[in-house]
Amino acid sequence: MITLSRRVHFSSGHRYYNANWSEEKNKEVFGSSYSSHGHGHNYILEAQVKGPLDIDTGMVINLTDLDTILKDVSDLLDHKHLNDSVEYFKNITPTTENIAKFCFDKINMQLGKVSKATLHKVRIFEGDDLWADYYGQ
Repeated sequence: MITLSRRVHFSSGHRYYNANWSEEKNKEVFGSSYSSHGHGHNYILEAQVKGPLDIDTGMVINLTDLDTILKDVSDLLDHKHLNDSVEYFKNITPTTENIAKFCFDKINMQLGKVSKATLHKVRIFEGDDLWADYYGQ
Protein backbone atom coordinates (compact mmCIF):
# COMPACT_ATOMS: atom_id res chain seq x y z
CA MET A 1 0.00 0.00 0.00
CA ILE A 2 1.36 3.41 -1.02
CA THR A 3 0.07 6.88 -0.22
CA LEU A 4 0.52 9.85 -2.51
CA SER A 5 -0.27 13.49 -1.69
CA ARG A 6 -0.94 16.40 -4.03
CA ARG A 7 -1.59 20.07 -3.27
CA VAL A 8 -3.48 22.89 -4.95
CA HIS A 9 -4.06 26.47 -3.86
CA PHE A 10 -7.24 28.53 -3.79
CA SER A 11 -8.35 31.81 -2.27
CA SER A 12 -11.72 32.37 -0.65
CA GLY A 13 -13.53 34.75 1.64
CA HIS A 14 -15.91 33.71 4.37
CA ARG A 15 -17.66 34.70 7.54
CA TYR A 16 -18.18 32.62 10.66
CA TYR A 17 -21.86 32.95 11.38
CA ASN A 18 -24.64 30.72 12.66
CA ALA A 19 -28.07 31.96 11.57
CA ASN A 20 -29.72 30.09 14.46
CA TRP A 21 -27.87 32.22 17.02
CA SER A 22 -28.34 35.80 18.12
CA GLU A 23 -25.92 38.46 16.92
CA GLU A 24 -24.50 38.61 20.45
CA LYS A 25 -23.81 34.87 20.58
CA ASN A 26 -22.19 34.93 17.12
CA LYS A 27 -19.91 37.76 18.25
CA GLU A 28 -19.09 35.94 21.49
CA VAL A 29 -18.27 32.59 19.86
CA PHE A 30 -16.62 33.71 16.61
CA GLY A 31 -15.00 36.99 17.66
CA SER A 32 -13.47 38.94 14.78
CA SER A 33 -14.22 36.09 12.36
CA TYR A 34 -17.89 37.01 12.75
CA SER A 35 -17.59 40.38 10.95
CA SER A 36 -20.36 40.92 8.40
CA HIS A 37 -17.67 41.98 5.92
CA GLY A 38 -16.00 38.58 6.16
CA HIS A 39 -12.33 37.90 5.68
CA GLY A 40 -10.24 35.81 3.33
CA HIS A 41 -7.45 33.27 3.17
CA ASN A 42 -5.08 31.72 0.70
CA TYR A 43 -5.82 28.06 1.32
CA ILE A 44 -3.90 24.93 0.42
CA LEU A 45 -5.93 21.82 -0.33
CA GLU A 46 -3.93 18.63 0.07
CA ALA A 47 -5.42 15.28 -0.92
CA GLN A 48 -3.78 12.01 0.06
CA VAL A 49 -4.76 8.90 -1.88
CA LYS A 50 -3.74 5.34 -1.16
CA GLY A 51 -3.66 2.15 -3.11
CA PRO A 52 -1.51 -0.55 -4.56
CA LEU A 53 1.34 0.34 -6.87
CA ASP A 54 0.39 -0.35 -10.48
CA ILE A 55 3.15 -2.58 -11.89
CA ASP A 56 2.74 -1.25 -15.43
CA THR A 57 2.76 2.48 -14.63
CA GLY A 58 4.66 2.58 -11.34
CA MET A 59 1.93 4.85 -9.95
CA VAL A 60 -0.86 4.69 -7.41
CA ILE A 61 -2.94 7.07 -9.54
CA ASN A 62 -2.39 8.94 -12.76
CA LEU A 63 -1.39 12.45 -11.68
CA THR A 64 -3.27 14.00 -14.58
CA ASP A 65 -6.49 12.46 -13.27
CA LEU A 66 -5.78 13.58 -9.71
CA ASP A 67 -4.88 17.09 -10.87
CA THR A 68 -8.14 17.36 -12.82
CA ILE A 69 -10.17 16.33 -9.77
CA LEU A 70 -8.35 18.76 -7.48
CA LYS A 71 -8.79 21.59 -9.96
CA ASP A 72 -12.50 20.84 -10.31
CA VAL A 73 -12.97 20.92 -6.54
CA SER A 74 -10.78 23.95 -5.86
CA ASP A 75 -12.53 25.86 -8.68
CA LEU A 76 -15.79 25.51 -6.72
CA LEU A 77 -14.20 27.57 -3.93
CA ASP A 78 -11.59 29.75 -5.61
CA HIS A 79 -12.24 33.51 -5.52
CA LYS A 80 -15.64 32.99 -3.94
CA HIS A 81 -17.25 34.28 -0.78
CA LEU A 82 -18.15 30.86 0.59
CA ASN A 83 -21.22 31.87 2.58
CA ASP A 84 -22.79 33.62 -0.39
CA SER A 85 -21.53 31.76 -3.47
CA VAL A 86 -21.29 28.10 -2.47
CA GLU A 87 -24.65 26.45 -1.80
CA TYR A 88 -23.16 23.99 0.70
CA PHE A 89 -22.07 26.84 2.98
CA LYS A 90 -25.32 28.79 2.95
CA ASN A 91 -26.39 26.96 6.13
CA ILE A 92 -23.04 25.50 7.27
CA THR A 93 -20.37 27.71 8.81
CA PRO A 94 -17.33 27.60 6.48
CA THR A 95 -14.77 26.71 9.13
CA THR A 96 -11.52 25.05 8.14
CA GLU A 97 -12.99 21.76 9.36
CA ASN A 98 -16.16 22.10 7.26
CA ILE A 99 -14.15 23.12 4.19
CA ALA A 100 -12.04 19.96 4.63
CA LYS A 101 -15.19 17.82 4.81
CA PHE A 102 -16.65 19.53 1.74
CA CYS A 103 -13.47 18.91 -0.26
CA PHE A 104 -13.17 15.30 0.89
CA ASP A 105 -16.74 14.52 -0.19
CA LYS A 106 -16.32 16.20 -3.59
CA ILE A 107 -12.96 14.55 -4.31
CA ASN A 108 -14.18 11.16 -3.14
CA MET A 109 -17.19 11.32 -5.48
CA GLN A 110 -14.93 11.81 -8.51
CA LEU A 111 -12.00 9.59 -7.55
CA GLY A 112 -13.76 6.25 -7.94
CA LYS A 113 -14.63 7.10 -11.54
CA VAL A 114 -10.97 7.33 -12.63
CA SER A 115 -8.88 5.20 -10.29
CA LYS A 116 -8.64 2.18 -8.03
CA ALA A 117 -6.93 4.41 -5.46
CA THR A 118 -8.98 5.52 -2.49
CA LEU A 119 -9.01 8.86 -0.73
CA HIS A 120 -7.18 8.54 2.58
CA LYS A 121 -7.48 12.12 3.84
CA VAL A 122 -7.89 15.74 2.91
CA ARG A 123 -5.92 18.46 4.65
CA ILE A 124 -6.87 22.12 4.39
CA PHE A 125 -4.28 24.70 5.40
CA GLU A 126 -5.87 28.02 6.31
CA GLY A 127 -2.44 29.42 7.16
CA ASP A 128 0.96 28.34 8.39
CA ASP A 129 -0.37 27.68 11.87
CA LEU A 130 -3.88 26.32 11.23
CA TRP A 131 -5.04 23.26 9.29
CA ALA A 132 -7.67 20.53 9.49
CA ASP A 133 -7.51 16.89 8.42
CA TYR A 134 -10.59 14.93 7.39
CA TYR A 135 -10.52 11.17 6.88
CA GLY A 136 -14.15 10.64 5.92
CA GLN A 137 -16.84 8.93 7.92
